[in-house]
Amino acid sequence: MKPKPKPTRRIEDYALIGSTHSAALVHRHGDIEWLCLPRFDSGAMFASLLGDESNGCWSMHAANRKARVTRRYLPGTMVLETTIRTAKGSAIVTDFMPKPTQDGTHELVRIVRGVRGTVALHTELRIRFNYGEWCPWVRRREGAIYAVAGPDAVRVTSGVPLINENLASSAEFSVTAGQAIAFCLEWFPSHLEPPITRDAYSLLARTTAEWCAWTDRCGYDGEFRDDVTRSLLTLKALTYEPSGGIVAAPTTSLPEHPGGQRNWDYRYCWLRDAALTLYALIGSGYIEEASDWRWWLMRAVGGSPEELQVMYGLHGERTLTEVELEWLPGYEDSRPVRVGNGAQAQRQLDIYGSVIAAFHAARKAGLADMDKVWPLERAIAKQLAVLWREPDCSIWEVRGELRHFVHSKIMCWLAFDRMIASAQEYTLEGPIDEWRKVREQIHADVLAHGYDKASNSFVQYYGADAVDAALLLMPLVGFLPIHDSRVEGTIARIERELIFNGLVYRYRTEEGVDGLAGGEGAFLACSFWLSNVYVAMGKLRKAKALFKHLLSLGSDVGLYAEEYDPTTRRQLGNFPQAFSHIGLINSAHAITSAAGGVWELANCDGKAVQSGEPLIVIVFGVSASGKSTLGKALAEQLDCDFKDGDDLHPAANIKKMRAGKPLTDDDCAPWLDRVAGWIAERAAAGERSVIACSALKHAYRDRLREASAKAAFVLVAPDQAVLRRRIGARKRHFMSASLLTNQLRTLERPDASELALTIERSTDVGEACLQALAWLAWLREKRPGGRGVSLSQCVSGCAAFRKTRA
Repeated sequence: MKPKPKPTRRIEDYALIGSTHSAALVHRHGDIEWLCLPRFDSGAMFASLLGDESNGCWSMHAANRKARVTRRYLPGTMVLETTIRTAKGSAIVTDFMPKPTQDGTHELVRIVRGVRGTVALHTELRIRFNYGEWCPWVRRREGAIYAVAGPDAVRVTSGVPLINENLASSAEFSVTAGQAIAFCLEWFPSHLEPPITRDAYSLLARTTAEWCAWTDRCGYDGEFRDDVTRSLLTLKALTYEPSGGIVAAPTTSLPEHPGGQRNWDYRYCWLRDAALTLYALIGSGYIEEASDWRWWLMRAVGGSPEELQVMYGLHGERTLTEVELEWLPGYEDSRPVRVGNGAQAQRQLDIYGSVIAAFHAARKAGLADMDKVWPLERAIAKQLAVLWREPDCSIWEVRGELRHFVHSKIMCWLAFDRMIASAQEYTLEGPIDEWRKVREQIHADVLAHGYDKASNSFVQYYGADAVDAALLLMPLVGFLPIHDSRVEGTIARIERELIFNGLVYRYRTEEGVDGLAGGEGAFLACSFWLSNVYVAMGKLRKAKALFKHLLSLGSDVGLYAEEYDPTTRRQLGNFPQAFSHIGLINSAHAITSAAGGVWELANCDGKAVQSGEPLIVIVFGVSASGKSTLGKALAEQLDCDFKDGDDLHPAANIKKMRAGKPLTDDDCAPWLDRVAGWIAERAAAGERSVIACSALKHAYRDRLREASAKAAFVLVAPDQAVLRRRIGARKRHFMSASLLTNQLRTLERPDASELALTIERSTDVGEACLQALAWLAWLREKRPGGRGVSLSQCVSGCAAFRKTRA
């Protein structure tokens, strides 16, 4: 029987299950269309994802194809539940992959459980080894089905009889409420005896418990915990446990544009991910996994540190020969289908910076045995001192002409910057003066050749007239300050030229720089980088808005591919993509800590620590002092929300003040609770905010400090003549002139022990705003963990505001 034509299925319609050795993709309608065993990079036995059912798949669905289907992961796990509802009942299909046995047996388990009434179901299994090319020898033995081809053997056991016909094994069956039926697929080397079958229900309990125990170790407790946890689970599922390597994705040849040729094999470990992966794991509390990744990195580059490869195999293999599978038509006819990756032979200079930055972060995080890698790092730096002058293929692995890509040069600069930092901070031996000289040469070279004065922006490569989204990392790695006019110009140009429908593209493919035809989707990691840049710029509200928009693009189970097409509103590229999930994790940390991104966190022991920058600015003073005017101006400059604390007074307080009666401490207590609650809520959400209120007494301010330790106080000092004139001119305000004397008497100015800024009321609001912004910058420098901009940078960044006030 000829297979039916395969309907179009979106990439985000799939969910991942995995064993930390391999993984499978399960479509929302119950079809397992991709499975490689025993490793991520093994030949797929289910490859209908890149072809049709004749290339191997395992379906499990209701006999009534109009049944309603929903799905979810069991909380804190990679165990997938698909709920099927029909008019006659409902059932749940639970799919998972346990960790393999010590004898090398790998399993995929499907359990069908009746919930209500009776549900009629159909299952069909087509095993095709070597990416759908080999049809195995199938036989029945002891109630199970065995399939063998070359080195691969599979045994399938089931709670219902399977019928073999038309090169498939299938069954029609029903499940009633309270009933459970288990199916288990076991892979083992064909030359060995079949393993002892394990109990499916015990495996489910054990696998669920193991995932939940891992999730409980998560150290992120911010606003986006659910999203971060799901991304961390995905990252764990993409980890090859025997070596600690993390694959970029579990798939090959899912296209960057349907029908196009940008189809690559991502089932390997990329060096460009090194530092970002380490920050994501360390910052989230997964030190053991960070250490395993670090050891994989050390082993992979150890054989030939002078000439690093772009990527390596799961155990650090270097030969990843790229070939095309002509018998597969590709996802939505996207050809060719490739296995292996020719980019392994490319020169990419950015990976040197990523590797050295990863080792530096590992030291600062306190990972053991980092002294052993120092000779390796010195060998890398020695080679890079010569190599940085060469052209390369860039972070994007272009297959066109070699060029002097600006981001690659910046990452070379980062390598020497982190070598110097490691040597100085950990008293490690090395030619620091030589490294400084090279670092300065690279910096000068980029400024001279990578910057276009006419457009006030850095460009993609020397002599180019286009930008590259990788330039967003320039201020985050510390190459130039975020408020440098050239950096601001570059960010503005990226916003103009590389953003479409709110998402960031890597570069303009029509320029032909990558040597490939066709286009691609927006690169999700780049959009997460832009969110980090907004944090570093102090635009927290804008950063969070972009971040939440990106969250809305994930699948219904929280998974992200490499790219997204904002026109067709679908995910593109290999799936799920580690780089996208790493970007999500690190951006969430950056927003929560307002730290400006993970590269900046490299200077904070590699951990997502709280920044010293105040999140809440409390402008206080007596009535009519101008505290609200200053507060609004500050909020505008800080790109954050403003709140007038008077709006939080209970009705009884307002009534009393309208009657000309001063408030007592008892009257102020409920108002202070409301103000403190508002502050605590904003601080917990990581929202930078400004509030103006009459926190006149030391005790009042102490109460508000309890709500957030990251609050900064600014007093607008009274000028009595101005105050009385302003109050007299007010209309419909509950504060009367008769109460001003009492407020002036109540006011307790900050003493030497209270860290607060005092601004004279007579100061122009523009100058007052500049003083306050400079004060906040100074606090960032002084507070523990603070890494603020300099006073001159702060004032420079506010120059436009000052001019508007002149």
